[in-house]
Amino acid sequence: MRICVIGGGGAIGGYLAVALARAGNEVTVMARGATLAAIRERGLQLIMPETGETLHARVNSVEHLADAGAQDLVILAVKAHQVTPVAAELAAMLAAQPDCVLIPMQNGIPFWYFQRHGGPFEGRAIETVDPDGLVMKRINPQQVIGCVVYPATTTEGPGIIRHVEGNRFPIGELDGQTTERATRIADAFVAAGLKSPILDNIRAEIWLKLWGNMTFNPISALTHGTLEGICQYPLTRELSRAMMTEAQTIANKLGITFRVDIERRIAGAEKVGRHKTSMLQDLEAGRALEVDALLGSVIELGRITDTPTPCLNTVFALTKLLDHAVQASHGRLALPDQAH
Repeated sequence: MRICVIGGGGAIGGYLAVALARAGNEVTVMARGATLAAIRERGLQLIMPETGETLHARVNSVEHLADAGAQDLVILAVKAHQVTPVAAELAAMLAAQPDCVLIPMQNGIPFWYFQRHGGPFEGRAIETVDPDGLVMKRINPQQVIGCVVYPATTTEGPGIIRHVEGNRFPIGELDGQTTERATRIADAFVAAGLKSPILDNIRAEIWLKLWGNMTFNPISALTHGTLEGICQYPLTRELSRAMMTEAQTIANKLGITFRVDIERRIAGAEKVGRHKTSMLQDLEAGRALEVDALLGSVIELGRITDTPTPCLNTVFALTKLLDHAVQASHGRLALPDQAH
């Protein structure tokens, strides 16, 4: 399969690019700057601490999507706030290749959430992640398959990725159908050593993952706490429970039922141990935080469904101010890593 990974030098994109390339797929990554230079010089490296191996993969690399050529699958593995800058290039590529499938892999509520939804909000834009619906309007929803990303990975340097835990990437058509193309993609993922079940309700899985991300990520950024620390400290555990309760009410109003309860979801996060969330990693690196996609979008859905969100609003305001301050100081505001 011909697969292009936008953001292929990032933590998740690089992990997928290495796994899929080593399974025999023709992989092209879109990257920029030092990451692109490193990939062109030495390929991608994936450190697997659990086996002691460092896996290498040579992949095609481009700076501009127009140079990627014909593709069967495009994986959009960039942060939610990085989607808009590549939307025009991506839309042009997909329009020229109507059989090409796009799998967005952003955390949080995706830009396509109400597309092929069938509910009363069919076609409604999520303004927090897609102002004026610009991305949604540009990309044909018939070419989109949803995905939820569960692995934890980090970047060690340009073109160097470290696997922390997990290999599950459930996928699903937006209308819940099981199609030949979804089966083909899932098979390619499985052949690459990944778990990729096809779900008939990908939105429910998005909420299950988001349930934790919208809670633990901003709390970790505000406190510099790990998942284990947040879940074991009574006050932050209670705050997590209150935030998740508000989100569950919103999801229920949108027809979503969670397959696990709140306590089990918190216990699952605690089991991950002393892992830094992706938002805490971004904070320490001085990068922009995904607070709009992970939390702002849920608050927006709260307004749409007439659901009060006092705890979510408070944590959102604090995290937005933190993000603003870090960006204004060019990352110098972030506290030093306390793990060493």
